Amino acid sequence: MIYPQNFEQKIGFDQIRQLLKEKCLSTLGEERVTNMTFSDRFGEVEERLEQVTEFIRIIREEDNFPAQYFFDVRPSLKRIRVEGMYLDEQELFDLRRSLETIRDIVRFLQKENEEDNNSPYPCLKRLAGDIMAFPQLIGKINNILSPYGKIKDNASSELARIRRELASTMGSISRSLNNILRNAQSEGIVDKDVTPTIRDGRLVIPVVPALKRKLKGIVHDESASGKTVFIEPAEVVEANNRIRELEGDERREIIRILTDFSGQLRPSIPDVLLSYEFLAEIDFIRAKAMFAEQISGLKPALENKQILDWTMAVHPLLQLSLAKHGKKVVPLDIELNEKQRILVISGPNAGGKSVCLKTVGILQYMLQCGLLIPMHERSHAGIFSNIFIDIGDEQSLEDDLSTYSSHLTNMKIMMKHCNECSLILIDEFGGGTEPQIGGAIAEAVLKRFNEKLTFGIITTHYQNLKHFAEDHEGVVNGAMLYDRHLMQALFQLQIGNPGSSFAVEIARKIGLPEDVIADASEIVGSEYINADKYLQDIVRDKRYWEGKRQTIRQREKQMEETIERYQTEIEDLRKSRKEILRKAKEDADILMQEANARIENTIRTIKEVQAEKEKTRQVRKELADFRESMETLANKEQEEKIVRQMERLAEKQNRKKEKKNRKEQNPQTLAAQQTRKETERTAVITPGCHVKMKGQASVGEVMEVNGKNATVAFGNIKTTVKLERLECTNAQPKQADTSTKSTYISTQTQDSMYEKKLNFKQDIDVRGMRGDEALQAVTYFIDDAILIGMSRVRILHGTGTGILRTLIRQYLQTVPGVRQFADEHIQFGGAGITVVDLN
Repeated sequence: MIYPQNFEQKIGFDQIRQLLKEKCLSTLGEERVTNMTFSDRFGEVEERLEQVTEFIRIIREEDNFPAQYFFDVRPSLKRIRVEGMYLDEQELFDLRRSLETIRDIVRFLQKENEEDNNSPYPCLKRLAGDIMAFPQLIGKINNILSPYGKIKDNASSELARIRRELASTMGSISRSLNNILRNAQSEGIVDKDVTPTIRDGRLVIPVVPALKRKLKGIVHDESASGKTVFIEPAEVVEANNRIRELEGDERREIIRILTDFSGQLRPSIPDVLLSYEFLAEIDFIRAKAMFAEQISGLKPALENKQILDWTMAVHPLLQLSLAKHGKKVVPLDIELNEKQRILVISGPNAGGKSVCLKTVGILQYMLQCGLLIPMHERSHAGIFSNIFIDIGDEQSLEDDLSTYSSHLTNMKIMMKHCNECSLILIDEFGGGTEPQIGGAIAEAVLKRFNEKLTFGIITTHYQNLKHFAEDHEGVVNGAMLYDRHLMQALFQLQIGNPGSSFAVEIARKIGLPEDVIADASEIVGSEYINADKYLQDIVRDKRYWEGKRQTIRQREKQMEETIERYQTEIEDLRKSRKEILRKAKEDADILMQEANARIENTIRTIKEVQAEKEKTRQVRKELADFRESMETLANKEQEEKIVRQMERLAEKQNRKKEKKNRKEQNPQTLAAQQTRKETERTAVITPGCHVKMKGQASVGEVMEVNGKNATVAFGNIKTTVKLERLECTNAQPKQADTSTKSTYISTQTQDSMYEKKLNFKQDIDVRGMRGDEALQAVTYFIDDAILIGMSRVRILHGTGTGILRTLIRQYLQTVPGVRQFADEHIQFGGAGITVVDLN
């Protein structure tokens, strides 16, 4: 249950709906935004949030999600349910493209990871699980429509025959009309530069009124000035009639083809409409994901119980509004649980109490509507069955309600329907009437809310409500902080102590006379003033000690990190020592083996020389020297290894200290050092040296240095580059290879070209334009035609004085991509239209 009826308007959710609609791709998604509802089912809310979270990953990580053609063809499909109705060409074109989009989305969501064969988007995959893609239907449409949405000639054998006959008849008319025109020109009936034109869909010849009887035929029209009449020669009347008949046959055959297809489609319409509901849901989820990206929304840890444990939560609309002015929202930390269910917030006016209330209301409502909300990722959120709000003035002349009466009405409804799963949000609790009785009624109502174990946030200035919160379990005080020295609100919520209204301080700040303030203080009594002052001091001291506690926590954390780092380094030293000792032992074993072998050789030598004294002494001396040298060598090697290991550890420590010093160094000093290094680096860039741009491999030669810029030749291309983007290199510039061309075209460029080709029209009409305007329009037109690869285009310039025709053809002679140009066939406009063939 959501109360009252204008709940969304009170918390600003109607603006959220509008922002979501702006991010939809079609009316499909906009309809879902309009019908978006609040849900108190945990599983449903969890699934909605997971869908949006997965789509955010798609936006961030994927660049091939099919989101091109979200067309709402449901009205057309519902219309052709009536027998005999059919889809026109454009509707059929939209149906094909949107069905292809549905098919591509289903394929995209059902793909699986190559590593674990699991879908990267399981919730969206479930959404697309039983959606039909209709490949056969798409194939039938492809047999009827061309890639550009026009009926194909071979859509039926009858249509192909009609169009062949139509082309043949128009060709014979063109030849006949040209013969008639040449004869009329030779007889002086018409001027040499006159060409056939079209009036009422029929090919005619312009003739001056005085000579109209010399040309046999039917007069169809005359010019506005009356100086020209348009005659259809008698020889081509029958042929023109035949063209009219064939065009009618063509229209009827196209309607027959579309009607036949619509009849085949009719049994599948219910299933097709279900697929469009899926497309609508994808559009809706995409809009929610785009909005979440805009407000930095995320999914908090969702629990199937009543809890509010939010860190760094912000009001999304306030965030967007302040961001336009370069400001930031002060985040809100708030917690409601089973032990502290109702939070009574007090503090000065304009201190942020109402903003806090609206922030909780809109974020909880957004969450249960399936929207991600802006807060820290370690936040926890629960599910509430009912949300009640009482904020603002509900005066009504029709219902005979005053401000206080409307508040009491809201309290009555809340007390009747609230329970342990409800969240109540009340602003200025008990206000609007005489303070003493208003405070008493508010306290009695608050007592009922607490007895029903309801969760809620209440703002007030009443002292008795602050005392009630202190004395009753389940209710807790909160304060919006205020800086007494700067005399400004801090917009920070602190739970645990009541807040002061700072009435005296604010009155003094706005300049109220001191004698008035003194009288007011005397009226209210020194006890109240002192109590308020003591409360301010308590809040101030708590803020001070809270700051101290945070500092101690940070330092303890730093100490723990330092101890952990030293322990790691000591462990590394121990491991290194063990490794050194192990290696030394291995070396000692090798030395002992060599020594044993030497001793054996010595004994053998003594035996061989029969123990001569002189020889024995010599052999013993050699053995002693060998032992001493081996011991010295082993000790030296062991010492050197230990020294090297200690040096490496010392270097590691020095690098860490240097890194830490750089972090702690003054940003201005760092900037100065970087500037000095950059100046030294760019000073060596002189004309003639070889350079390359940072992050690129192409090598060029510096031609000229001018201040902070340099002219660099990369092959045959010279360009001006800032010195800070260049770096010297010993590599040599590669010679330009004009035989190869880049063939890479980005996907975005291909899509743009395809879209341009779809929307390109092969005709341009420049009649009535000035010469320079017409030339500019034709220039852009021809450039686009060449760019997208059109083979033939038409320029409609009219006959008139012939100036436009001459200017345009002079320009066409200068365009390399133009192969040839000539007058159009007589039946299509003759000299009034120039047909351009492109390479």
